[in-house]
Amino acid sequence: MNKTQLAEAMAQESGLSKIDATKALNAFIQVTVRTLRADGKILLTGLGTFTTVRYAERMGRNPRSGAPVRIPARRVVRFRPSRTMEE
Repeated sequence: MNKTQLAEAMAQESGLSKIDATKALNAFIQVTVRTLRADGKILLTGLGTFTTVRYAERMGRNPRSGAPVRIPARRVVRFRPSRTMEE
């Protein structure tokens, strides 16, 4: 399901117009991105939790040559589904 299909499904489920559902979905995405960039946490009961995780810089190996390679520090988004979602 892509973003347009999700907005259409939200419109049907909630009784909103497609335009209003698209605006709501865009607002949700903007708030989610802003919160995760600020190292926040988003808990959606029944769905799961979005958090960010920081990985420190480390040394790895090039699988072809075996030469050491520096892997830079990074921050990634992690999603953990709720128990309801897992079932």
